[in-house]
Amino acid sequence: MNKAYCEQCGQLVEYKTKEIDTSIEIRGKKYNYKGIVGYCKKCGNEVSSNEINDENLERLDKVYRNVEHIITPQEITQILNKYKIGKKPLSKLLGWGEVTLARYLNGDVPTKAYSDLLYNILNDEKYMENMLEKNKNLITKHAYDNTKKAIEEIKENADNYQVDREIDVIAKYIITVGKEITPLALQKILYYSQGFYKAFFGKYLFQDDCQAWVHGPVYVQIYEKYKEFKSGNILIDKDYEIEDLIVDEKKDILDAVIQYFGYYNGKALEKMSHYETPWINARAGLLPTENSTNIIKKEQIKEYFEKVKSKYDMLNILDIKKYSIDQFEKVIGI
Repeated sequence: MNKAYCEQCGQLVEYKTKEIDTSIEIRGKKYNYKGIVGYCKKCGNEVSSNEINDENLERLDKVYRNVEHIITPQEITQILNKYKIGKKPLSKLLGWGEVTLARYLNGDVPTKAYSDLLYNILNDEKYMENMLEKNKNLITKHAYDNTKKAIEEIKENADNYQVDREIDVIAKYIITVGKEITPLALQKILYYSQGFYKAFFGKYLFQDDCQAWVHGPVYVQIYEKYKEFKSGNILIDKDYEIEDLIVDEKKDILDAVIQYFGYYNGKALEKMSHYETPWINARAGLLPTENSTNIIKKEQIKEYFEKVKSKYDMLNILDIKKYSIDQFEKVIGI
């Protein structure tokens, strides 16, 4: 449960939130959006917290980008996926500094001119192709060949082309960076990554819901994509720098979960998830071997991992190790 300091009560208290009409002036222009205000559950006094401030900033950012037609980090990620190019090569291709796109992926707002250029690239493969040929001397041959190939594939499959969703990119990252990742292990690492990312950063890593299957939490579309590998390790072609597509804080969480949970095999991870309330609650009333498509609600994942973070006194993401060890000891009966 989120808490904030109440000056009236003189202590940390639980609070409730209410949406209010809010407006703010930026460079002489007014922007209206639905903000939230927190109120102490004990005395009703208005309170503030990092969570409330972050939520209001996100809401304002969304409205500002929509009104001014400014590209979002998610749309920039679509560009990287679409053209199989890393953020550094794309920055160089555009004649920008190497870290420019990394900053935009982390939430910095680009200028209107830079945003329009990125939208042109996102929506027009011919525009991107011309840019690639014009500035190919600014990037490596490897990066050029990958992007050229991606553009040719888009042309050949124009009617069927679909950009990878965020969970697809994250799954590829886990497979690429992790060692001996089976379909079963991949599902659980996705689940733990989702939970701990929400607990540490207050946002969901991706929007997909998982189902409470017999063998633990499962993201169905990812299961369908890699089920052919059965109990074997997943093998994929690394045809572009997948590591470049993951924003810094997401990379930190994924690396920690891969390190501390990817160390165990899929069956051990499955048993760990069976001790956790999100999966248990979603399967309430079902037999142990009974199939189910019940959704494990993201809100329950959020609440559970926030409690884990608090219980294990996790001050930084490396403390995830404490929980992984404790869960494994439950599995082997220590």
